[in-house]
Amino acid sequence: MIPHPSAVVRALASAVAVTTLLAIASCSGDGDASQASDATATPLAARTSAPVPTRTSAPPRLTQAGAQAALITEEDLEGDWNQVKGAAAWGDTLLIGKVDVAQFLTSKANAADCQRLLDALYDDDLLGEPSGASALTGFEQGDSRLLYQVAAYNPVRLSASLAWLKTLPVKCDQFTATDAKGGKRTVQVTTASVPKQGDARQGLHVTVQGTANGEPATLTLDVAAVRVGNDAITVTAGGLAGGAHPSLELAVRTGAQRLKEVQSGKTPAAGPGRTG
Repeated sequence: MIPHPSAVVRALASAVAVTTLLAIASCSGDGDASQASDATATPLAARTSAPVPTRTSAPPRLTQAGAQAALITEEDLEGDWNQVKGAAAWGDTLLIGKVDVAQFLTSKANAADCQRLLDALYDDDLLGEPSGASALTGFEQGDSRLLYQVAAYNPVRLSASLAWLKTLPVKCDQFTATDAKGGKRTVQVTTASVPKQGDARQGLHVTVQGTANGEPATLTLDVAAVRVGNDAITVTAGGLAGGAHPSLELAVRTGAQRLKEVQSGKTPAAGPGRTG
């Protein structure tokens, strides 16, 4: 019996369909294997191509020789400033006094902060005790003085000291201190501008009205503290003749640059008027 043509066509179509499905299945299987291989290889490739983190070395500690090299000289200052010996023993007696605690009705802690300020100005440790090398120098111009200090500090304590200085114009805007003989002194503390040097900075303007040698006198001090890494510079300038803010700003700009050069292992450049 001869099959009907339509039956032959259907048989051929079925055979082609089966062959196509087998081919698709084969291709699909190869694709899955390829994808599986890629999936297995990708994490390894990613791990091998990832950048290796590098360790950053800690900045070198300030040495005593470095602290000395970072000090400014009279050639770094404009005017008639003369470098003098014995600056470590400076301390104006107008800064010696006991803060009147009764004046601080709302916060006795503020009285303690104001006492700390007076003591720190007299003892030249505005930022607290250095943790490493330190050096200081002093200059005189008439009745004015400029004290400059470079020192290494504990970074946490250094940040805390700068934050503390920032609060003083509010806590100690005006208060009274009493000397050993019962004499009254009026102290005023305001914020002062500081050149944008270093990593952090704070400036103060302090006046102390009292008597010196039996005569009315006013001590005026411009103060700046600048952090450069884990080290810092402090400048106190002024006297009975008034403040010395322009000289303080020049000392900060020059001094911060000198300290940076020392920290990077360089020898500070000579100041104006000096040969290298």
